[in-house]
Amino acid sequence: MSGKYGMLTIGDAMITMNPLSTGPMRYVSEFERKVGGADLNVAIGCARLGLNARWISRLGKDEFGKVIYSFARGEGVDVNHVRLEEGFATGVNFKEIREDGSGKTFYYRFPTPLSVLTPESITADMFEGIQMLYLSGVFLSLDPKNVAIALRMIDIAEEKGITIAFDPNIRLKLWTIEQVREAFAPILPRVDILLTGFDELQLIADRKDLQECLEFLNSYEIREVVIKNGSKGSKLYREGSCFNGEPFQVKAIDTVGAGDGFNAGYLYGYLNGLGPEERLRFANAVGALVTTVSGDNEGLPDTDEVNAFLGNKTVIER
Repeated sequence: MSGKYGMLTIGDAMITMNPLSTGPMRYVSEFERKVGGADLNVAIGCARLGLNARWISRLGKDEFGKVIYSFARGEGVDVNHVRLEEGFATGVNFKEIREDGSGKTFYYRFPTPLSVLTPESITADMFEGIQMLYLSGVFLSLDPKNVAIALRMIDIAEEKGITIAFDPNIRLKLWTIEQVREAFAPILPRVDILLTGFDELQLIADRKDLQECLEFLNSYEIREVVIKNGSKGSKLYREGSCFNGEPFQVKAIDTVGAGDGFNAGYLYGYLNGLGPEERLRFANAVGALVTTVSGDNEGLPDTDEVNAFLGNKTVIER
């Protein structure tokens, strides 16, 4: 890898069928094929921002698997630890988008090719040149043994002094809240950066009040707790201080993937030494830009686009 900083993630990826019109999915008859997946989105977002992004995954050895593999490689993501598996179909999801930009996702992903992975699949060489390990609850939800895989990755990261970031990314269509809490229990005490939404924090802590949720997290001694709140901005709780990230007003077309974009922006800012408020501002900008383009990752910007959006750089169009 040639860049200054490297990030590593693991997770599924899917073919996303994006509707060509808004409204309930049962009334939409035309879709456009795209590539999606929360962990891959973050890897692509980091790669576009100039980080070295390495992705561990398994895809079906089928045409859709080849589409995803080629797409990720074309985006500059390191796919040396991605394999195409015989006997599995690559997952597919269909998106529903409403007039206001909100939406739902319907998944057809099991059995997932990721099920062939075991803790022994994770080796120390995968962490060469890596400064940030990023994990998400989506990966944990796909197979009970993925918790052991994540813990294996955390063990190696800690041995190498690598920062560990975690997004709960709770999908209750994939597992129950009881399963969520059981899976997160051994993960949270070892996390350096928690990237979450307030609604997810309420589910994890089983509390309604923000202060009570933060007190719940205190026992885990997480260095940074970042709360994403979409169009209302974001907050960072760090060393007893709270930092605010003001939102950006944009015309949202598709909100899917905005949280992944925020995460990529935050990891980029953290690794490049931006201050707390600068990190939030940069991440909010990335998340906002994602919503202005239809698709899971098509709107993920590069650093020039973010800086132009923030007014830090003049773009000459002609």
